[in-house]
Amino acid sequence: MNEFLILIHDDLATAVLSEAIEASTQLFRDWIGSITVQDKFVNLPKIWDLESHIVRQNQEKPNELLTERRKSIGGLFLIKAKDYKEAVAIAKGCPALRYGAVIEIRMAIE
Repeated sequence: MNEFLILIHDDLATAVLSEAIEASTQLFRDWIGSITVQDKFVNLPKIWDLESHIVRQNQEKPNELLTERRKSIGGLFLIKAKDYKEAVAIAKGCPALRYGAVIEIRMAIE
């Protein structure tokens, strides 16, 4: 089994997504539960606050989001899967997709 990072990207242009996710917390709990029952769930990092510090060469800007990308990370966690095909199949069950989120999948390199 390989480990895959699942990144859920929210579109900052649509502020509805965060509210929709909050309203559907049980859908996410159920989805994570189904991954856990299959013994595919590895780790769910702690929840972080909305404050952000962007560091560039010779410059730091507190509370700045990377709005030029117009995306925000709405969630991330690790899963186990045989390959990308299986990881994609698991990611397709994410409730955030219903609200316009984009999911990025990356395999850990050992």
